Amino acid sequence: MGVRAQQKQKTRRALIDAAFSQLSADKSFSSLSLREVSREAGIAPTSFYRHFSDMNELGLTMVDEAGLTLRQLMRQARERIASGGSVIQTSVTIFMEFIENNSNVFRLLLRERSGTSAAFRSAVYRENQHFIAELSDYLCRANGTSLENARIEADALVTIVFNAGAEALDLNNEKRAELAVRTKKQLRLVAKGAMQLNRKS
Repeated sequence: MGVRAQQKQKTRRALIDAAFSQLSADKSFSSLSLREVSREAGIAPTSFYRHFSDMNELGLTMVDEAGLTLRQLMRQARERIASGGSVIQTSVTIFMEFIENNSNVFRLLLRERSGTSAAFRSAVYRENQHFIAELSDYLCRANGTSLENARIEADALVTIVFNAGAEALDLNNEKRAELAVRTKKQLRLVAKGAMQLNRKS
């Protein structure tokens, strides 16, 4: 990769990081301006268009990146499990660490899931389906679950975890730990119910 291409990639990265850094409990992506994102990234507003056609393209790129980051973490969780450990214990622990360290990344997924932009809602839905598909595949291989039952179970598990993530954003460490315990119990109940269903079918 040439020097110019490297610089372009570096600036594009700076814009994405700048937008993520400005998200907060009080500030959503829709309230960000191209000018303030560019200023945070250290470039002129006119230079923004060398990397993204508009703010929507930047936002959709961020949604894709947020989903990919979280899926990679969950893959790491499954790798830890392969070497010994509880599936649910490990997954919830890693997820809660992600929420604590990347709250703005998760806020983007959470808010845009029900936001006003159809393109953003579609992008978050697509990421959600990726989670379900990967977890379904894991359940089929690990537990011998049928694909239909695996998808239903995965859908329930992902829903529980995402709802827990939404709640965790505004909790202190003590309350978040209590939420993690409750979430693990909920996931175990779903998993045990699915196991019973698999035995009968």
